[in-house]
Amino acid sequence: MSTGSESNEAALRLAKLATGGYEVIALGGSWHGTTGGSAAATFASDRRGYGPKVPGNHVIPEPNAYRCPIDHCRDSCDMSCLNVGLKMFDMASDGAPAAIIAEPVISAGGVIVPPAGYFDCLRDAAQQRGMLLIFDEAQTAFGRVGASCSAAKLEVAPDIMTLSKTLGGGLPLAATVTSPDIEDRAHTAGFTFYTSHVSDPLPASVGLAVLQTIQQEDLVARAIRMGNYLTERLRDLQQQHESIGDIRGEGLLLGVELVTDRETRQPFHQLGAVTTERCFELGLSMNIRRRPERGAVWRIAPPLTVTTDEIDLAVTILDQALVEGLETLTGRK
Repeated sequence: MSTGSESNEAALRLAKLATGGYEVIALGGSWHGTTGGSAAATFASDRRGYGPKVPGNHVIPEPNAYRCPIDHCRDSCDMSCLNVGLKMFDMASDGAPAAIIAEPVISAGGVIVPPAGYFDCLRDAAQQRGMLLIFDEAQTAFGRVGASCSAAKLEVAPDIMTLSKTLGGGLPLAATVTSPDIEDRAHTAGFTFYTSHVSDPLPASVGLAVLQTIQQEDLVARAIRMGNYLTERLRDLQQQHESIGDIRGEGLLLGVELVTDRETRQPFHQLGAVTTERCFELGLSMNIRRRPERGAVWRIAPPLTVTTDEIDLAVTILDQALVEGLETLTGRK
């Protein structure tokens, strides 16, 4: 397949056909795509204005310890959000469960890293309800989080895994991976999923080269080293800027949350906007997540080949942009 949306669409169709159900649980802040089924399971962007979604989709609160969606935890998630969410699903369910789909790191929702044991609980919840567990590893596989994939790092095996982004090395390439048993069940039930460029040889060849390069250049270990270095530099920056409320993430997938006050944790959306623009002017491309209910979060995911010199330059630009951004907003120098 070509895109992450397609791989998740195929995964959801696969789960529905294999289980005979149609209900899907997704996490708040999740992003799974823009096609029919994947968009219906996406809760990181505004869902209004596009008409009815694919039926059967349910959202449960994301495990955001810094900005708890159920106003229960602060800095340490005890998974009450998961327990409450599953109870709400059970009350609303039509009795036709099919899948739980989740990103191991909720990227578009603000780079949220669920607490230890969360995905074991999610795995158990899926099994108890006869649902398949889908890991959307578009942004976490192939070394990004310091492991071949998050499933290996978590030691939790999903029923279906979707892969994209890094897999194509810049070309459109995605994959949906499952077990022989689920494949056989879906095949027997008549599963089909085709797109215009499914199984194209060029991106497939590039995908093989990407996998070889990751292994030959030991990019997984490099992501750990560079991720640790980048985190250190960002924490140094946090000591200089009160507006940096939180730094979180894994490997080379990090989030920096901007706040007006560290105690109240009021999101500093204006600072996020002006500093992101200033970074671009200074030669640094930054991605800011600005959902009102989820804060102002820089999503930082440099190439796995990033160097310490490049990280140092990026942090210097961030520092300058934060200083100038505050001056612009406050009128003080």
